[in-house]
Amino acid sequence: MFSDAFFSKLTTVRNRIFSRPAQDWLSSRTGLWAGFGLLHAVFLIFALVLATRNEAFSDTFIYRDWVAAGFNESLISGPSPWVYPILALPPMAIAYVFGPALFFFLWVLMITVLNGVALGMLTDWGRKRESMPAAWWWLSFVFLMGWLGFARVDGFTAPIVLIALSYGVRRPFVASVILAVGTWMKVWPAAVMLALFAVVKDRVKVILGGGVVTAAVGVAAAALGVLPRLLNFLTQQGDRGMQLEATFTTPWLWLSVLGIGDSHMYMNTDINSMQVDGPGTTVMSALMQPLLILAAAVVAALVFWALHQGKTRGGIDRTELLLAGALALTTAFIVFNKVGSPQFMVWLAPAVALGLVHDFKAWRTPAVMLILIAITTFLIYPLFYDALSHNNPLMALVLTVRNLLLVGLLVLSVRRLYSLGRDAKVSPAPRTTPTAAESPARGADIAEAE
Repeated sequence: MFSDAFFSKLTTVRNRIFSRPAQDWLSSRTGLWAGFGLLHAVFLIFALVLATRNEAFSDTFIYRDWVAAGFNESLISGPSPWVYPILALPPMAIAYVFGPALFFFLWVLMITVLNGVALGMLTDWGRKRESMPAAWWWLSFVFLMGWLGFARVDGFTAPIVLIALSYGVRRPFVASVILAVGTWMKVWPAAVMLALFAVVKDRVKVILGGGVVTAAVGVAAAALGVLPRLLNFLTQQGDRGMQLEATFTTPWLWLSVLGIGDSHMYMNTDINSMQVDGPGTTVMSALMQPLLILAAAVVAALVFWALHQGKTRGGIDRTELLLAGALALTTAFIVFNKVGSPQFMVWLAPAVALGLVHDFKAWRTPAVMLILIAITTFLIYPLFYDALSHNNPLMALVLTVRNLLLVGLLVLSVRRLYSLGRDAKVSPAPRTTPTAAESPARGADIAEAE
């Protein structure tokens, strides 16, 4: 999608902005962690300022109220805490340990710690110079997404998934345990778990890892007396309509903007979500769940096919297949979702960040696309969401571009999977220096002929 000439121009622009000594410093361990600290200090200081006012931010207002009510639905007006899987609730309780004032600060602090661990795994704690472009890409993405990566549960799951993917195919049990924890916080890491299951040699370890966490969650839920609510998150949002930002809502978005027919936007106060209603939206809403399942099944089948092709032809890079499969499945989870919340975009970053470490040239196009997705998403929310929800055509165009980028990313990632299977051949010559995704503890693996 982007030519070599385009990336050459980007390099030229970078060299004009940053001198060689500056680039060397930014590529050092000190420069990386200084950048990490500065970026997160901005969010932490803002959170601390809000703490002096006894305030939270965005969805954390809702989370704080849930904890104050003891997660008791009868005491809560608005969305139920059980729209989330059960492991999303402990971080909320921890953030409330010093009361409501410091809730948001502690929430941001926990995400900061997780982001630090994820960055450490990505770069071998700053020791691998070749991983620095990926690290700075990750930090740039976090910055561009702004509060969407800090004021929602998704801010926890993105670094958790990056950590899991860092262990890769050589430590499938560990990766599975971490992904299972993420899935019991927010469902989407299940997409990455599916990719892991499809790629690894010993799939029993993936099942065992997920099973251990799920059993522990079940026991904890029973001990707390909330076992009947354990799977409520699967049904809590089943009756919701097409959310304004969802990819498949785009036609009705424009019908509403242009005042055609009965299409219109409205706030669903029960779940605090802006939705679009119009001719056919009820049918489309009902179709989205089957379409999502079908899309996930098709992508998973493509991963299995690519792996089989690799085995029959002599070998395939399992780590590349894992990362490509994770991106394709996660993108499918967003594109075929009737919920299009802006924070969903953080789901896409872990696979791309590790992809840049594993094979920078192959992953630079998805990386640029994701930066564009982050920019358009930030323009939509929080900057101009009010205008969008009042039928502003310019913001409708921005959202349409964002949704087209998501569809393009899905097509690109599916094509990548197909190419990996079609072009599978004898294992490539090993690199002289292993990448972060290929170190002995978290390494790449080659599918061997059986």
